[in-house]
Amino acid sequence: MAASSIIAFWAVALLLIVVPGADWAYVIGTVLGHRSVLLAVSGLVLGYAGMTAVVAAGVGAIIARTPASLTALTIAGGLYLIWLGARTVTRPTAPAITPAGTPSGCGSGTGRATLARGIGVSGLNPKGLLVFLAILPQFTSSRGSWPLTVQLAFLGLVFTLTCAAFYLCMGSLAGQVLRARPGAARVITRFSGTAMIVIGVLLLADRLLT
Repeated sequence: MAASSIIAFWAVALLLIVVPGADWAYVIGTVLGHRSVLLAVSGLVLGYAGMTAVVAAGVGAIIARTPASLTALTIAGGLYLIWLGARTVTRPTAPAITPAGTPSGCGSGTGRATLARGIGVSGLNPKGLLVFLAILPQFTSSRGSWPLTVQLAFLGLVFTLTCAAFYLCMGSLAGQVLRARPGAARVITRFSGTAMIVIGVLLLADRLLT
């Protein structure tokens, strides 16, 4: 598997991760709710690890037998990226936080509940499904020395570890940033939204013009 493909996927994955969404709201709510950020992020990681296993075992085989499915998923992913980017640019709001500092529906809970909620948030996150079902397969190669299943599993691991690193760092700084610079999240959102539109257009152009 080419190092350039891994780096390119990592760059796209990082861009998707930094766009505020369900994961952001959960991690920030955990911080402001004085619960364990490590447990919250561990839950997110377990959810994405499970998604990686499912995709590597099932979707990888489907793609290997029907290359047209990759085209369909890529087009769907590109259109979704454009839609998500346009929505993000036009609605540059920060993740919603309740007065108590907890996203709606999270509650206080125990350490085990914090972990379980993290698994649910990542497992049901549309952004995560987009990455694993539409974006991730695009960076694999049927001509590579690695089996397709191994490529999918490795790229899924790259995404999962990037999530862990980003959200652990963000969690440690979230309280200070939100209180001292309330406009920072909006600036990041506008930048990420524009980049998402560009990536979506490039995905469509690459798939439809080749």
